[in-house]
Amino acid sequence: MICFPNAKINLGLNVVRKRADGYHDIETIFYPIPIKDALEISAADEFSFTQSGIAIDGDAGNNLVVKAVDLLRRRCELPSFNIHLLKAIPFGAGLGGGSSDAAFTLTLLNDYFDLKLTNPELESLAAELGADCPFFIRNSPVFAEGVGNIFQPVDVSLAGYFMCLVKPDIFVSTPAAYSMITPKAAAASVKDIVKRPVAEWRDNLLNDFESGIVALYPRIGEIKQMLYDAGAVYASMSGSGSSVYGIFTEKTNLLASFSDDYVWEGTL
Repeated sequence: MICFPNAKINLGLNVVRKRADGYHDIETIFYPIPIKDALEISAADEFSFTQSGIAIDGDAGNNLVVKAVDLLRRRCELPSFNIHLLKAIPFGAGLGGGSSDAAFTLTLLNDYFDLKLTNPELESLAAELGADCPFFIRNSPVFAEGVGNIFQPVDVSLAGYFMCLVKPDIFVSTPAAYSMITPKAAAASVKDIVKRPVAEWRDNLLNDFESGIVALYPRIGEIKQMLYDAGAVYASMSGSGSSVYGIFTEKTNLLASFSDDYVWEGTL
């Protein structure tokens, strides 16, 4: 059995306050996009995890796929199996690829072994793996609050638009990104701004991380401007970076413009 964990982008991101526990409350829209990994499960004599595609540094035991397996095994008795991850979503990009892999692992195992866990039960399990993991269980646009773990549905659609997403060879530390932020109440909620035409988002739908990150890594700002110069109606960094996406009304062909970067182009 195979499934295809998809990425997400942030539509706007406001850091509104620092919490007593040291974390930050945010407001953002999580929007699923069709950049996908692949997960395949098959019968085996003993459990194994294998991975191909984009190389992932670190011990395999720290991979969120393995952590999702371990979490579900503590709840349910599972036969042995092999699970393989083909990694295509770039990491360190603000696209939630690892969180998506974890959430889809839970749903894949639920389906493969007919565990009959409900979506609310899967979301509860996913929340133990990461704040945004439950989003990928429902996998539809949400307004996210808290530390990115409190969701409510939001009526926004980019169907029919095209997107060009560019991930430069830049790693942005999330703690470092937050260290450059002075939290403040948003002038307008992102869930209200996204109700406006996309053409009005440029000067209104902002990512609080962007100015500080661009000051450190000017290439990110250059990519955003190149997307606007190519005709994007809206462009933004996703999350704390380093990927930058542009939304277009017409199909793009910008691979040559970003030959040294990871580029994805497609229909939303």
